[in-house]
Amino acid sequence: MTFLDTQLYGNTALAWMIASAIAGGVTLVFAIARIVLSRRLEPTNFPRGLTLVVVRHTRYLFLALIGIGVGSTYLDLSGRTSRILGIVITLVTLFQIAWWGHGVMRFWVQRVTARRAESDVGSVTAIRTFGTIGLVGLWAVILLAVIATLGVDVTALVAGLGIGGIAIALAVQNIVGDLFASVSIIVDKPFVVGDFIQVENLLGSVQQIGLKTTRLNSLSGEQLIFGNGDLLKSRIHNYKRMMERRVVFTIRVEYGTPQELVEKVPDMIRAAITAQSPVRMDRSHFKEYGESALVYEAVYYVLSPDYNVYMDIQQAINYQLYGGFRSAGINMALPTRTVMLHVAPGDGEAIGAIANPHTADSGLAQLSARRESAGANPASRRSAAHS
Repeated sequence: MTFLDTQLYGNTALAWMIASAIAGGVTLVFAIARIVLSRRLEPTNFPRGLTLVVVRHTRYLFLALIGIGVGSTYLDLSGRTSRILGIVITLVTLFQIAWWGHGVMRFWVQRVTARRAESDVGSVTAIRTFGTIGLVGLWAVILLAVIATLGVDVTALVAGLGIGGIAIALAVQNIVGDLFASVSIIVDKPFVVGDFIQVENLLGSVQQIGLKTTRLNSLSGEQLIFGNGDLLKSRIHNYKRMMERRVVFTIRVEYGTPQELVEKVPDMIRAAITAQSPVRMDRSHFKEYGESALVYEAVYYVLSPDYNVYMDIQQAINYQLYGGFRSAGINMALPTRTVMLHVAPGDGEAIGAIANPHTADSGLAQLSARRESAGANPASRRSAAHS
């Protein structure tokens, strides 16, 4: 009896050598093919790039187990040994599938985000978020499959995880609420990264949309952080999506301005607005009689969302109106108030001052002027009256 005829675990030494040679040969062929393909393939298009990802994410342990599985077919293995080998091959295959899925998911996310980084920043955040959720789901399924392969009752485990998940969700419902709010922001897109928004009385540009919080850079430089749930409950003004800006401004002209000049003011305002660009004139009217002035109201649209453009146009309008009013002799009104004093008959000095018909008008005029300069101070009023 030669060495080759020696029995080892139910097979001859020759059979073990042949099985080992088959396993080694198959593993070597697959390993060489992996190396060659990973060096030769270029990701010039989507199929080639996807193939390269799959090749580079193929583990050598998986290739060795393929060789062992092929070589084991030449052996006569017992039921227990064959079952253990099958479990090991299944487990390694499951982890290899998870690794392939991980690589393919990352490749897809990177490819799509690179293509849309310039045109649609909001979709980049959405794709990355969904990619992360997909990876978590993939590994969860693989782990359940691994546990089922090891003989654990997955049904009871899933039921227990479901009950535990409900308890955890109730305990961290604010976090879960922010998580679902982030998904709503990503899908509905009320704003995207780079938009300038106003939340109540706070303004800033969107820097990051996370799973729990959204972060803004304010105009004064600090970072504003909002919970996604609270953010969606607020009133949001998205200035980035403003197509044009509606501007309403008023001008006050002094009472006593001649009739012909009063009628010219709306046309002067209209001319000052239409001389600017890019604007669209809406209206210009003598609106009302104010407390201390004739009030004019004008409305126009700036055909640009840029705030600096709006301010430049409004400044040019103000310059033109100021010069035009000065040339025409029209005075802009300031807030004023005239107070008339009633002199009681018991005040002898005041009666003496008014009793003289030649000085009554001048005395009242001086009293009124001093009242305006004295303000609301009673002591000042008394000194003005006695003077």
